[in-house]
Amino acid sequence: MGNNLKDAKDKVLCNICQRREAFYHRPYSGEKLCRRCFGRSIEEKVRATISQHDMFQYNDRIAVAVSGGKDSLGLLHILAKIEQDYPKVSLTAITIDEGIREYRDEALEITVENCKVLGIEHYTLSFRELYGHTMDEIASNLKQTRRAKLTPCAYCGVLRRKALNIAARKVKADKIATAHTLDDESQTFLLNMVHGNLSRMARESSSTDGSHPKLVQRVKPFCEIPERDTALYSYVKGMRFQSIQCPYASEALRNDIRSFLNRMEQKHPGIKFTIFRSAERISRALRETSTEEKLSECVNCGEPASENLCKACEMFRKLFDDVSKS
Repeated sequence: MGNNLKDAKDKVLCNICQRREAFYHRPYSGEKLCRRCFGRSIEEKVRATISQHDMFQYNDRIAVAVSGGKDSLGLLHILAKIEQDYPKVSLTAITIDEGIREYRDEALEITVENCKVLGIEHYTLSFRELYGHTMDEIASNLKQTRRAKLTPCAYCGVLRRKALNIAARKVKADKIATAHTLDDESQTFLLNMVHGNLSRMARESSSTDGSHPKLVQRVKPFCEIPERDTALYSYVKGMRFQSIQCPYASEALRNDIRSFLNRMEQKHPGIKFTIFRSAERISRALRETSTEEKLSECVNCGEPASENLCKACEMFRKLFDDVSKS
């Protein structure tokens, strides 16, 4: 194992404490870290990111989007630790149950277990409750029509974003904290480039500004931490996280972008950081030069929308029109 320094003949000490044996080598920084210093480095980076982007106020009610995966559980544990220094801040975990058999069942069990350990309130909102359909049913309908151009992942992404915003409002949150990592942010930037989606590129940021009264501001405390590091953090802390992969994930273009970026990172350590910095600059430039998009409300559901229908309602209408014609 290239990064398992215990395989080396000579003992390698942690660069930070200079006492304990290093177990991990960060290719992009050259650091060699022991378990304790590695864990602290992740927590300190999250604190620095929160401060740099002014993500929270001293009395915020924060909704943490928790899926049951390694990233969101790691973020929940770190924010719970940081919260101890800010007694007026409150945390609530929110989980969206898409209705994906077995996959989401395991995740919900793990999330409930972690919230009990941390003493954090947990709120769940399901696709069935909100939309009248589960993700499994939506995927089944997509298979019935040959005209459908979008994958289940494309539908799920839009529906989850809307559901998270509604769930955050239901728990009266001031902010939604999501566990988007450096990998997620660099992948999203390249996906928007591929699709030529300038409006999405302008909106993507480590912290949204809440352009509509019904939109809860979103922040991404993990935006400068590689997914590899968040996974290792969960492992070092002994967290139990979801082991089952989403059955629809293999259909997403994002997987191909992820593989490409991982190959580039292996050849050019730090390239994901470079892409992230570029994305931030481009996003700022687009916001400064473009007219701010004014949001109204969806005529069907009343949620924020740039057209008569919000994206979720538009997708549902097209899907079931296509199914009826197939």
